[in-house]
Amino acid sequence: MTTAATLPSTSASPTARQVWTRARGVALALVLLLMAAVAIAVIRSDSRHGELDPRSVDPYGSRAVAELLADRGVTTRVVDTLEAARAAAGADTTLLVAVPDLLTERQQTRLSSATAVSGGRTVLVAPGGPSVERLAPGVTADPVTSLGSTLSPGCDLPAARRAGTADTGGIRYTTTRLDADECYPSERLATLLRLPETAGGDTVVLGAPDILLNDRLDDEGNASLALQLLGSRPHLVWYLPSLADNTAVGTDGRRSFYDLLPSGWLWGTLQLFVAAALAALWRARRLGPLVPERLPVAIRASETVEGRARLYRRANARDRAATALRSATRTRLAPLVGVPPAQAHTPEALLPALSAHLHGDGQSLHTLLFGPPPSDDTALVSLADQLDALEREVRRP
Repeated sequence: MTTAATLPSTSASPTARQVWTRARGVALALVLLLMAAVAIAVIRSDSRHGELDPRSVDPYGSRAVAELLADRGVTTRVVDTLEAARAAAGADTTLLVAVPDLLTERQQTRLSSATAVSGGRTVLVAPGGPSVERLAPGVTADPVTSLGSTLSPGCDLPAARRAGTADTGGIRYTTTRLDADECYPSERLATLLRLPETAGGDTVVLGAPDILLNDRLDDEGNASLALQLLGSRPHLVWYLPSLADNTAVGTDGRRSFYDLLPSGWLWGTLQLFVAAALAALWRARRLGPLVPERLPVAIRASETVEGRARLYRRANARDRAATALRSATRTRLAPLVGVPPAQAHTPEALLPALSAHLHGDGQSLHTLLFGPPPSDDTALVSLADQLDALEREVRRP
């Protein structure tokens, strides 16, 4: 005798329409987030296109200062790789590093070792804390930026004295070197440093890029200060670090995974984990077992049955409804035919006793009590009627 029936796919499985209804809110949120990201990227790309690029005529470009330097006989060459910047460093060259924070730790160390013995000038534009400590040893960046952008020289550096006030306000720096020129102070901390090197050159640390930008060059003494800092040698190499810079290689000629990650990735990943943990705590179910509570009013059994039936119908769960009907019928029939309640749902124990009591076909009883779920609502109603008729027949004296 067959002990189990092969059941088709359950009718409670969600349809494509139900899946879309449940997920459309999340999908809409993702689409809006993507659209906002694209809009922000477009806006930022329009306003910051070619930032600190001596070939760009946009407001945030630096074409104007490059043209003024060319009128004074200073040649400007743009490089975008570390090897090209290291090779160009020399006594007759000023090396400007536009965005030092884009360089990896290994790149910054290699660049510092090359510029320290070059005998030329190195200009670092707004390096952050970790960057400035490697590129200009002895210098520390203050975490608080200056309060104003236009500052007075406040030092004896000839270039600063001749330029006068300039828009150098930005990152502030402190140094332990006694031979450093600390200029344009803000709250007693310098926003421009000049550090002499042992090979005869020097390193200039700028707290902000404003004096190099096209739309700020004609303000205050910005043009004078920029031309003096960048025009002290006949050649200017403008280093624009980029993600395409493939010079951060190991001894085997390959880049490591950590070299490809931008600076600050560790803190960003930690913030994502914290956000995920908070979201999980917010959405998680409470811990511990459920605590039963007495209902404030009495609910009639018929209302409970009707409510559950409506839930089954809404979910198209004919299989679960049929299982509930068959299980209840088997539970009531078992004691009537002498089967223990523990074996009421075992075909081998229940079906022979029913067949002997009714003198009926065991296969039809198996299909009725243990068969597959109905395919539609009409078949479910018919199953309920047949189960009711079977129970009445067994109860008949």
